[in-house]
Amino acid sequence: MAENLIEIRELTKVYGLDNVAVHALRGVDLEVERGEFLAIMGASGSGKSTLMNILGCLDRPTAGAYVLDGQDVSRLGKNELAGVRNQKIGFVFQSYNLLPRLTAVGNVELPMIYGGISGRHKKALAALKAVGLGDRASHRPAEMSGGEQQRVAIARALVNEPAVILADEPTGNLDSKSGEEILRIFESLNRDRGITLVMVTHDPAIGARAARTIHLKDGQIVSS
Repeated sequence: MAENLIEIRELTKVYGLDNVAVHALRGVDLEVERGEFLAIMGASGSGKSTLMNILGCLDRPTAGAYVLDGQDVSRLGKNELAGVRNQKIGFVFQSYNLLPRLTAVGNVELPMIYGGISGRHKKALAALKAVGLGDRASHRPAEMSGGEQQRVAIARALVNEPAVILADEPTGNLDSKSGEEILRIFESLNRDRGITLVMVTHDPAIGARAARTIHLKDGQIVSS
C-alpha cells in the first residue's frame, strides 16, 4: 500500500483559449499521506475550488497527473470518474447538499444506492450514530438545525468508507458553536479512525486545526 494516498504532479488547469485563457492552476505538485488532515487555504481566485474539483474527480486537469490511491485518474472518462467519486471520495459541502424530501437516513443511503450496495439502511443508521444523530434518522432537513444537517452530510460522506473525505468550507454556514462541533467530529474521524481529510477554508483558525496547511496564490502553492 502506497504511503501517499494522493500524488499530484505538474497539475495545470486552463479555462478558455488564447487571449481569454484563465490559468486557474499553474504546475501544482502535492502529496497527501494516508491518514493525513490537510487544510487548503487561499484568497478568492487563488485556485482552491479548481484544485478541490480536480481532487474530487469533478473536473479533469488540462495537463499533469493526479494519482489517487494508486490509480492515475487524471485522464479517466466521465463514467469512470463517477465510479471513482462514488467508491473513493466522500464530499462535505458548505451548503450541505441534502435532498429536502428525504429523511436523514434516506440522504445517507444515497451513495450506496448509486453504488448498488446492499444492507443500506443498517449502514446508514450506523453512520448517523457515528456522528451523534442516531435519534434523528427519521427527520427531514427542514426539521434539523444547520449543524445537524452538516452532520448528516458527514455521515453520507462516511457511509461508503471512502479513501478520502473532501470538505469545502464545511463550517461556512454555521454559527461558532455548531462549527466547533463539526470540527471536533472531523478531528475525531481523523484521529480515531485514520480517515484522510482534505479541507478548504478561508479561516486561519480553522486551518490551524489541521495537521498541515498549504496556501495557494494565483494557481500555485506558495507555502506548505
